[in-house]
Amino acid sequence: MRAIFGVLSVLLVLAVVALLVKKQLSPSQHARPASVSVGTESAPSPAGPPQVPPPQHIQQQYKQALDAAMQQARPVPDDK
Repeated sequence: MRAIFGVLSVLLVLAVVALLVKKQLSPSQHARPASVSVGTESAPSPAGPPQVPPPQHIQQQYKQALDAAMQQARPVPDDK
């Protein structure tokens, strides 16, 4: 009997987690697009997706940050 309740509770928890994951991964239907402005006259925004830097640029920035972190000296503890 305890095993049945254990399995049912695990299935219930998995169902709740799956529902929350589905809710988090689905696009929000209540959000207004950023290009819509109410009551103001502004320049239209481009219709395409936002500009993303090329992967090589991101890789170069990451490498530079990693090299800078590796160049820093570690503090040496005082052994007394």
